[in-house]
Formats: sequence, structure tokens, C-alpha cells
Amino acid sequence: MATLAQGIAERAQAASFEGLSPQVVHEVKRRVLDTLGCALGAWHSRPARVARAIAQAVPLAGGASLFGARQRTTPDLAAFSNGTLVRYLDFNDTYLSKEPAHPSDNIPAALAVGQVCGASGRDVIAAIAVGYELQCRLCDAASLRAHGWDHVVYGALSTALLASKLYRLSVEQTVHALGLAGVCNFATRQTRTGQLSDWKACAFANAARNGVFAAELARDGMTGPNEIFEGPKGLFKMVTGPFELGWARGADDWMIRKTYVKFWPAEYHSQSAIDAALQLRPQIGDYRQIESIRIESFEAAVSIIGSEPEKWRPTSRETADHSMGYCVAVALIDGEVTQDSFAEARLRDAAVLGLLDKIRIVETDECNAGYPDGIPNRLIVRLRGGRELTMLVKYPRGHAGNPMSDDEVVAKFRRQAADVVSAATADRIVEAVMSLDALPEVTPLVEFETR
Repeated sequence: MATLAQGIAERAQAASFEGLSPQVVHEVKRRVLDTLGCALGAWHSRPARVARAIAQAVPLAGGASLFGARQRTTPDLAAFSNGTLVRYLDFNDTYLSKEPAHPSDNIPAALAVGQVCGASGRDVIAAIAVGYELQCRLCDAASLRAHGWDHVVYGALSTALLASKLYRLSVEQTVHALGLAGVCNFATRQTRTGQLSDWKACAFANAARNGVFAAELARDGMTGPNEIFEGPKGLFKMVTGPFELGWARGADDWMIRKTYVKFWPAEYHSQSAIDAALQLRPQIGDYRQIESIRIESFEAAVSIIGSEPEKWRPTSRETADHSMGYCVAVALIDGEVTQDSFAEARLRDAAVLGLLDKIRIVETDECNAGYPDGIPNRLIVRLRGGRELTMLVKYPRGHAGNPMSDDEVVAKFRRQAADVVSAATADRIVEAVMSLDALPEVTPLVEFETR
């Protein structure tokens, strides 16, 4: 009997650029541009500096480029360094299902491997679509979070698959790559629990590093553990239970079309709460008139960003952008949520903390019923004198049900890039991404100079 890994490998090998609809190709381009913007916005962050230094210590002529550094290293270290940049701001795209994830985390691995392979833009587009497909279909199939594991477990598999495709591995070699990536990359969800650390930015990047490495091992003849899903100590038995895995049924059915670009740099489940707060703010006027705020939400949001005591006194950017209460408080006070909203001084701001103390987050059946089709958050704001204001948002800006326009995606990229690259370089990157399917290779996307 064929294993699930073999079925995945066969589907990935059969996938091609020609089998993607123009809409899917366009979504890949949008995600690549958004991903590069998120990376540039995180250029000066501590995790990015550390990861970049580690990669720069291993130079490799003909290797994969480090974003903005004009230096090359091994593909796995490039995937790690560039992936850390992409994830740091919590601003890259999202998919919500039984398991939430950030599938654009696959893109640094695809660009790194695609570059060293000399793959065309079309080949890289197809590989990115395959990475999204596997990760999102796994998220549909079974929860990892419910068992205490982190979503990046699926990312090791998806990046191993896309790397295998770009390396043009056989079905048998790809099965071995999936076994090698799957058996040794179980990550606990402690990454996203309590006061969060720099590692939040690195967790998927590390999984991608290992996924690329697994494909390289398989390419050179290494075999991997058999039956990584069905085996007596495989994923089904040890974590999820058995499941069947879907796959694209046509040129327009690829999962990337169901993912969401973020409008604000904060954990995705808070996006609708931020949206609701900003819509209510003109009616509230002076935020000091607020007596209390009740946020009605759903289990995933309450569990991840609304229940732990650390979320009411965040001491790191990573914890603050995973605190729905903090994000709402900043939105109501400032009228916006930006990277500066999570500066260290802001975390200690008495006004923010005072409003945060007035917020309560509760789980409701109504909101649970609306997830994961949407992310319903209802704000009920009580003002002095007893007046109440209510706002429910299910599909925040950027959600597949309320998508950002191309102009908005480009504008988001330019905002993130403005302090890191010249306007001319930003223009060149936008042009290269939007013509990705015409590029003979992807170096123009990943090799550029910073200020």
C-alpha cells in the first residue's frame, strides 16, 4: 500500500507552472512581495542580526543570497537567516484552520534553493504553490496546537517538499526527504507561550533550514525513516491520529488563494479586534472616557493571545504583538498599530497599561461558530455615563473575505522597505516580483544592497 508521503511526493512532482491559473500565479507574486517587505521591515531587529551573522560566517561561492547583504551562504542557512527576517514583525501572511500557520514562511526556502539550482521564476512559483498547498492542507487535516506541538512541524515537511521539487528529486528521494524532515523536527508550542522570546521569529526559519537540509541529504543518497505518517511511531500514532490529505483539484484550487495578507503587524487573531477598535475610535473620542472593554472572541484567540497573565504585562515585542488586549489598547489610544506600537518604552507606557487593565476577553459560542471561516471579534466599550458602543468584525482588511488590493500590498512593501533600501531599489524589487514568471532565475529578487 502506498504511503501518504509517496502520494504527496507524486502530487508535488506532477505540479507545474502550467497547471496554475493566472489568479494563483498572481497570488504567489503578491505573497513574495509581501514577504520581502516583511523581511526588510525587520532588518535591524536582534534576531535578524544574530541569524545573519551566523550565516555570514559560512560563505559559499555560488550559494544562496542573504537578503540585502550581497553575501552568499549554504541554502539551509540562507533559509534560516532570511526566514527569521520574514517572521520577526509578525506581519507576514496567515492561514487559519484546525492549525493556524504563516505559509509565506516557505518562501525564503524556495528562493534560496531556487537560486542555487538556477531555477526559473516559473519553477519557483510552482514550488511556492506546492509548499503552501502541503502546509495548508496539513493544517486542514489535524491540529498540532491541541497536542502542545507547534505549527512549524508542518513547515519542515512543506519546505522539504518544495526543496525536493526544485532539486528535481525523484518520488523515492522526495519520500526520503519527507521522512528526514519529519522525524527530527517536532517543536513544542512553548515557543508561543508565556513571555515570548526572540525564538518566535526563528522557529519556522529553523524548520525550513532543516527541511532544505533534508532534501539535500536525500539528493545525495541518504534514506529517511519509513512511513513518517503511518508508522508505529509516526505522526498519526504519536500526535494527530490518522487523517486523509486533500490536494488541489484544478488550476484555480490551490490553497494560496485562501491565505490572508496582514494589514497590521500583530498576531492574526487580533486583526479583527484591531479593526473593530479603529472603527469605534471616532465614536469614543477621548480614550480616557472608557470605563471597560469586553472583547468577545473564539477559543483559538482566547487561548493564544487572550488568556495568559503575561499578555496583560508584556515585556517583549513578541509578547505584546501576541496580546489582543495590548493591541486593542494601542489602537484606541493612537489610532493605529505599527511597528512603533511595540517599542520597549511603549510596553511600559502608563496610559497603555491603564487601558489594558480595563479589558476583559471572553470566549463565546457565537464567535466560535464563526471561526475559522472568519475571525469574529466583538468589542463592547462602556463609557462614563453608561453609554455602550459595540462593533463586530469577522473579516478584517487583508482576510480572504476582505482582501487587500494590489496597490495596498505594494504600499505595505514600500513602507517596510523605506528605511532599508533606496526608492530605486524598492522599485526594482517590485518590478522583478511582478514579472517573476518571466525571470530566467531569481537572483534579482534576493540580491540587493541596503542603505
